[in-house]
Amino acid sequence: MHAGADPASTTDRARTSALSSPGPDHRSPDPGSPGPRTSDRRSLTSRTPDLRAWAELLRVPALFTVPGDVLAGTAAVTARPDRRTVLAIASSVCLYEAGMALNDWADREEDAAERPHRPLPSGRVRPAAALGAAGALTAAGLALAARAGRPALTVAAPLAATVWSYDLLLKRTPAGPFAMAAARGLDLLLGAAATGGRVRPALPSAVLLSTHTLAVTTVSRHETRDGTPTAPLAALATTGALAWLLHHRPPDHRPPDHRPPDHRPPDHRRLDHRSPLRQRHPGRAAATTTALTAAATTTALTAAYVATVARPYFHAVLNPSPPLTQRAVGAGIRATIPLQSALAARSGAVSTALFTAALAPVARRLAKRVSVT
Repeated sequence: MHAGADPASTTDRARTSALSSPGPDHRSPDPGSPGPRTSDRRSLTSRTPDLRAWAELLRVPALFTVPGDVLAGTAAVTARPDRRTVLAIASSVCLYEAGMALNDWADREEDAAERPHRPLPSGRVRPAAALGAAGALTAAGLALAARAGRPALTVAAPLAATVWSYDLLLKRTPAGPFAMAAARGLDLLLGAAATGGRVRPALPSAVLLSTHTLAVTTVSRHETRDGTPTAPLAALATTGALAWLLHHRPPDHRPPDHRPPDHRPPDHRRLDHRSPLRQRHPGRAAATTTALTAAATTTALTAAYVATVARPYFHAVLNPSPPLTQRAVGAGIRATIPLQSALAARSGAVSTALFTAALAPVARRLAKRVSVT
């Protein structure tokens, strides 16, 4: 019994052990009797899923970068999250994890030479199980999107096709990073389509998120071998450009019934401020306060985005070795969350932005246990 253990809990454990013992009198087996055979223990182990191996295969910490895509898309169409948003998030999670499992299945031979500790080359997860999981997760993702509505399924279907095309065909081609970027952009549009039924207002946010993903994916192509400083330097420049663009709000795509009302009579809207007919409008002041709050939140989250990636990218520029490049890639993946949050805040959804940003500490804590690359 370890120090500080509760004696009562020790008794409970002994009682449970006795009740689970074989035999009518619950007596312990004869100490001299042979235990389970080695072959039986190996068979039992082979049938027991290695949860840590599956967590590594699916890169669970990176999973927390997924809900922000859908929420940023929802914010871009000025719609409040609802049941369809939840379905879209679940669909996005399934499709994302399908891509993770399929990625390792497609890279199993390369990983055997370069990263033998990965779940498939180490034998902790069977290749057939990884491929089966990818197929099942894809089917589940499409089914959930269908439940969210036809617009959501219209986006989820090309998203699933992009994921499979990237892992099986495009990954090692020049089109690979662009396919990955397109997948992130479609993921954001999935939220807009599911919740708002339209994607056009979300296109600017999708482009910004895709650009970030393109930069990170380009850096990741050199994470297992010595590379050049070109990719991390380009990613660093891209981060600066995105930070600048985040402060330039897109045109107001909200329908008229969502805009601050203008109660002035048509004939007096251009009257001088000294005119007695000019009225004060509290609604307009509230809208100004909301806009200022959104702008301040966007600035803070943009700063967090830059702070997450700037230093790792700069280190990879100075020394593009595999360890520093992998660290830069991990930082780029984690930076997706503050970027999504900034996109939501820029669209005026401050509460959604703060909720998304709260996922970052959880992802960071899990990343210390399970690698995201």
